[in-house]
Amino acid sequence: MRILIVDDQRTVRLATSHAVRAEGHEADTADSGRVALLKLQEERFDLVLLDLHLDGSADGLDYVAKLQKISPGLGVVIFTAQASIDTAVEAMRRGAMDYLEKPFTPEQLRTVLARVERTQRLKQRADGLADQVARTAPPPDFSPEEPAMKALVDVVERAAATRATVLILGENGTGKSQLARHVHERSAVADGPFVTVSCPSLSRELLESELFGHVQGAFTGAIKDKWGKVEAARGGTLFLDEIGELPPELQPKLLRLLQERTYERVGDPKPRNADVRVIAATNRDLAGAVKAGTFREDLFYRLNVITVTVPPLRQRPADLARLAESFLHFFAADAGRPVQRFSADAWAAVCAHTWPGNLRELRNAIERAVILSRGEQLELGDLPVELAAASRALAVELGALVPLDALEQEHVRRVIARTAKLEDAASVLGIDIATLYRKRKRWSAEPAAGVAGDAS
Repeated sequence: MRILIVDDQRTVRLATSHAVRAEGHEADTADSGRVALLKLQEERFDLVLLDLHLDGSADGLDYVAKLQKISPGLGVVIFTAQASIDTAVEAMRRGAMDYLEKPFTPEQLRTVLARVERTQRLKQRADGLADQVARTAPPPDFSPEEPAMKALVDVVERAAATRATVLILGENGTGKSQLARHVHERSAVADGPFVTVSCPSLSRELLESELFGHVQGAFTGAIKDKWGKVEAARGGTLFLDEIGELPPELQPKLLRLLQERTYERVGDPKPRNADVRVIAATNRDLAGAVKAGTFREDLFYRLNVITVTVPPLRQRPADLARLAESFLHFFAADAGRPVQRFSADAWAAVCAHTWPGNLRELRNAIERAVILSRGEQLELGDLPVELAAASRALAVELGALVPLDALEQEHVRRVIARTAKLEDAASVLGIDIATLYRKRKRWSAEPAAGVAGDAS
């Protein structure tokens, strides 16, 4: 934590600073409440240790609200040599987190700081859970059925417990950011913040400021000091989305962050420590970018410690059925619609589509279809036109005016050909294995209706 010690006695400030640093925290000092307010306007702190009696008057409590107004959520611990139950109660009432009597021992300070850290992490976790509840999509499911996805999840979950940098590759919409958050939630810093930086979203100058922060006057428009995302992610995870788009000028600075765990704000030569775990993701071929000279080779190798490639949805037929059903039920409940299942032709269209937008496209398509649905069954006409077109293309491939039963037979045959066993095919089709056996038995006893006769 970054801790500001506010006391009008120099010996107390020095001794407390030494004790705070001995516990592994950063310490700064102020000799009055007014100076503390000015420092909070310029820098970010996690905690203020505030003397109750500044300049011989009992005005320390008056500064609690003033400090927290400048920095909402700031933790404040009151310390004083004149402790009493009344002052402790009043300190808590005004927003202080705890109370420490002077002179205090290192053990007492350690206990209070640990309690503050625990409280702040619980709050961060609660805020994260509230954010998840507010999401307009079902929670990510990391229990895949596809062998390749199972192996990928196993790798990242084993890596999550370490401080190793994780690089996630894959097409747009495959769920790279969700996988990054899953790594964070399985890590030792799960109680800390998860902060995302979108590398293509800003110009080089603004991205540098967004990532590392800046000081007042560092560039036009820098009217006050600002802490960047690296500091915001302290004690947690920094997720660099689309790292392949990082400008060449910033790549050496990111390399330093990864190697030395230090960085500098724009316009400030003072090196600062970075206490973050880094996860990066991209849809670009970084190895190819290294060969082309647009991405630093040493940065690539520093990122390429634990690397996984998320397969596109078209290569995950066994997961498609589970994900589609999950989206259907989630959005039906969210929109208050009675729809419970896919019709046969709607499901055939879902399975025939190649899903170039992957999970993002699947989610959007089913959300739209559920909103437009009229009954308990989601129909082909409820789906986006490109999905219906894929179904019609399959019908044209079979021949004009193909009966639905013939279309179903051909679709089932193709799914069986692409899956390892009938149980997997049944899962993709959204039916139980007994139903699949009955259909195959019936079709084997019937002519292939509608296929041969269409040629005339």
